[in-house]
Amino acid sequence: MTVKHSTFTIDRTYPHSPAKVFAAWADPALKGRWLTAPGHHHSLDFRIGGTEVASGGQLRYEATYRDIVDGERIAYSATLHDGDKLSTVSQTTVEFIADGAGTRLVLVEQGAYLDDMEQPEWREQGTNSQLDTLAEVLS
Repeated sequence: MTVKHSTFTIDRTYPHSPAKVFAAWADPALKGRWLTAPGHHHSLDFRIGGTEVASGGQLRYEATYRDIVDGERIAYSATLHDGDKLSTVSQTTVEFIADGAGTRLVLVEQGAYLDDMEQPEWREQGTNSQLDTLAEVLS
């Protein structure tokens, strides 16, 4: 049994207002378009204490929102299960910073990766891919 700890930061700029970028995280229909693959399940209760669930195949992601400052910041804790096995526990903050006419998004995730079921590099790559899709959804 092993635990691997890792932190990564993703810093992106979008040519849209902080309100528009934040809304893509808060609106269940919009978030489902960029967070999950077609045909996967997604539900979002976007409020402090609210939960988000995304699942497809054997994987199930569950998050609980710990802090929300409208248009500025989101903080949540999450787990990833592969079948009935817990593979990752993480804490994430997302900041939405006005940058000229656009938004600088800074995402920091701290994770504990259990028993080599997931690797930090995989999570960072997947998150980058989701943020690429977010850019497409915003355009």
